[in-house]
Amino acid sequence: MYDCIIIGGGPAGLSAAIQLRRRNRSVLVVSNPAAQNPLSKAEKIDNYLGLPGLTGAELLERFQQHAEDAGVEFKTGRVISTMAFDGWMLNVGAEVYQAKALILAAGVTRAAKYPGEQELLGHGVSYCATCDGMLYRKKPVVVVGRSADAPQEANYLAEIGCQVTYVSPQQPKGLNPEIPYVKANRLAVEGEGSVEALTADGAKLPCQGVFILRDSVAPTDLIPGLETEGGYIKVNRHMETSVSGVFAAGDCTGKPLQVSKAVGEGLVAGDSADKFLD
Repeated sequence: MYDCIIIGGGPAGLSAAIQLRRRNRSVLVVSNPAAQNPLSKAEKIDNYLGLPGLTGAELLERFQQHAEDAGVEFKTGRVISTMAFDGWMLNVGAEVYQAKALILAAGVTRAAKYPGEQELLGHGVSYCATCDGMLYRKKPVVVVGRSADAPQEANYLAEIGCQVTYVSPQQPKGLNPEIPYVKANRLAVEGEGSVEALTADGAKLPCQGVFILRDSVAPTDLIPGLETEGGYIKVNRHMETSVSGVFAAGDCTGKPLQVSKAVGEGLVAGDSADKFLD
């Protein structure tokens, strides 16, 4: 049981983590690999106070080193579901972690849902191959690859006996060559009560399960009752969300989408989480 789990390893999440560690709280940061963080792709950052001229990757590396030195723990992976139970329980892939408080700092989730995805979630639509794969042994499934590790998860499904088809806009790297690949952009999940097919650029792929593997899951899908405003998580000045014990900071709370704003909000979220834990 951690005092706080932070979803997101960017400036906001790491700032919150350091603030909590300064108060001797146990903290786990769950995030994608650093190379997938949008900040790491910035060629030059000149508007972060006191540290002009660094690349995004250099700045992020300094933030991470600071957090590691402070004793923050890290887990690379995707949070695919949460449950309020004696605090919060989080599924990161097939593993479960528990915390008394949560801070959402995963940035902006830009991917829109596919038609039929929300309606059939839990009825054939899944976000985790290692969690739900055994339910589909010897059955036809489609993997929608929208993350770097999606080919490996598709390979896993094939290894346990699923009949896998892989769909993505570009040829995947590391996919088992025996797994059929379909290049497509326009997707829709079909079925009455449960998944029956995935339509990919007009072609119907009959299946019983669709694994949609994105880099992240939208916060509103993770936390029931989480209020949003203009597409961003709604917070007050203490970075409190509409759900008790859940805080948010950084790009996910709205513009400006800047490092300085994210770091400041992360500090406030960490401080508020500490007061909540008291």
